[in-house]
Amino acid sequence: MTGGTERYERLRAERPGLFANPPGGIEILTDPAAVAAAGGVLWEDQYLLLLRDPVRFPDGREGTYLRAVGAVAEPGCVVLPMLPGGRVVLIEHFRHATRSWHWEIPRGMGTAGLVDRANAAKEVGEEIGARVLSLTPLGEVHPDSGMAADRVRLFAALIDGVGALETGAGIRDTRVLSFAEAEALAGAGEITDAFTLTTLYRARLAGLGEA
Repeated sequence: MTGGTERYERLRAERPGLFANPPGGIEILTDPAAVAAAGGVLWEDQYLLLLRDPVRFPDGREGTYLRAVGAVAEPGCVVLPMLPGGRVVLIEHFRHATRSWHWEIPRGMGTAGLVDRANAAKEVGEEIGARVLSLTPLGEVHPDSGMAADRVRLFAALIDGVGALETGAGIRDTRVLSFAEAEALAGAGEITDAFTLTTLYRARLAGLGEA
């Protein structure tokens, strides 16, 4: 087997849930020759793996499917920082992928060995220098079910204030807004980050926006 197929087989053994075949879905084929022809693991770094799976579609056709998988099994997290009184904190973050600045909330990929709450507290501490006083789970999302295999957990966090920003990661400013003001920014199209929009919506459904 080539390196890509060997890594693919190790990944199947380490994280079998990524290769589940529910009835009626797109079936991942396990024949070594099919995996080799597809490519298996095409690329990998400390953050991400790019896979090309051999598959059989529900109509019987066989082909391949690309997908991205996080390098660690632990889910990523997104955290809506909230100050007493229901005010929310947005950060202005430069994103390489879009080559532009975005108003959004802290988030991070999964961290090996850290449970959800510890990972959420880590991201808030790193990005806005805040300490989490309490954390409210808001469920999870699949950020791109057509391409990415990962789940991301959403939280709202009561924080003690805003400290030093993680400027080295491209964060240059913050805005402290009422929940209604943050929703107005979203409605006006000034917030385009899907994680931030989803977390605001989940927080509203949880009643946190009424504070």
